[in-house]
Amino acid sequence: MAKPKIATTSLAGCFGCHMSILDIDERLVDLIEVIDFDKSPIDDIKTFTDRCAVGLVEGGCANEENVDVLRSFREYCDILVALGGCAINGDIPSLRNTVPLEECIREAYFDGPSVYNPDGVIPNDKELPLLLDKVYPCSEVVKIDYSIPGCPPHAEAIWIVLNALLKGEPIEIPYEYMRYD
Repeated sequence: MAKPKIATTSLAGCFGCHMSILDIDERLVDLIEVIDFDKSPIDDIKTFTDRCAVGLVEGGCANEENVDVLRSFREYCDILVALGGCAINGDIPSLRNTVPLEECIREAYFDGPSVYNPDGVIPNDKELPLLLDKVYPCSEVVKIDYSIPGCPPHAEAIWIVLNALLKGEPIEIPYEYMRYD
């Protein structure tokens, strides 16, 4: 019998949620015995090879590429989990939402204290994804089935959720893995 597949991605965030996945430590070996990672930086597979049982998405949507990746995850994953504060509510990247986009670009390319841009050029390569007007939480772009809060989430919370989803059991994360103080 084929093992269920899990996909992971990082959008506009810091990659801390993937570090929490790695913090599952030696139990990752146990996980690999019952699942296969598909599209994920964990195995460096860059495109979906098959339908996935679970998709874990960290980060919000700050540019068009983030939106495209997130929509692709929704299309290929039976269950989509928002992993961490950036995916759930925009968190730190959404601080940009308090400043008009034009002002952010001006600070980044013209007025910032370490900016050296004698030609006054804003990068405009076709390879660079266009910025959105603001940073959006994943749930404002696609349907999210579950969320694991935290910045980053506790590795144990991720372990508990993955095991419950793979076994078709209810998700019950103990309080001690939901505190951030």
